[in-house]
Amino acid sequence: MADPTSRWRRRLLRAAALGGAVLLLASLPWLWTTTAARGHLHDEAGAPAADVVIVLGTAVAADRRQPGDRLTGRLETAAALVNSGRARVVLVSGDGGGTSGDETAAMTAHLTQRLGVDPRRVVADPQGLDTYDSCIRARDVYGVERALVVTQSYHLPRAVTLCRHLGIDADGVAARCSGCGPALLFGKAVRDYFASGKAAWDAVRGRSPAVSSPADPAVQDALRR
Repeated sequence: MADPTSRWRRRLLRAAALGGAVLLLASLPWLWTTTAARGHLHDEAGAPAADVVIVLGTAVAADRRQPGDRLTGRLETAAALVNSGRARVVLVSGDGGGTSGDETAAMTAHLTQRLGVDPRRVVADPQGLDTYDSCIRARDVYGVERALVVTQSYHLPRAVTLCRHLGIDADGVAARCSGCGPALLFGKAVRDYFASGKAAWDAVRGRSPAVSSPADPAVQDALRR
């Protein structure tokens, strides 16, 4: 008769092996986004140059008109890139009908009225409903081939990987993050870990954007000015 202790130990080992395999499988999308973005992530001071900087949208403040704290940090970083000559045109991409408010309207107003960016240098895409949509629409609707992507560090590898997978020569620039304490950063990192699964699934199946639009020359026109 088998020793009950040995039988229990074997069961534990099998359970641990199965759990490890499940964890590895679940982590593959996150490993993809992290590895594919390696070498393309920069801080503001070390950012390379590109004609276009894409600013990804996120929550608007409680008044539904001003950008929230994290969105403000993204816009300040983009304005600094323009002012330093490392970018010429800002494409703000977000949800024009978001639950917190019109992200792209708030982004445009803040850039032009508060941060002094020439309105002729700002183009808004109010149909960038998620990160994947922002990237594919930048490519297909606005003709962007090379860009800097600005968002907070916890989101940056996924955003850069998706844009690069979709054919944009993208480099990421970590946005300023005033008030981003350890608890918030940890929570956002966990959220992005799980969001990488959706990103990988969208990429594998070549999902079309939620909203399809004809080609828009606004970015190219802004670059010619």
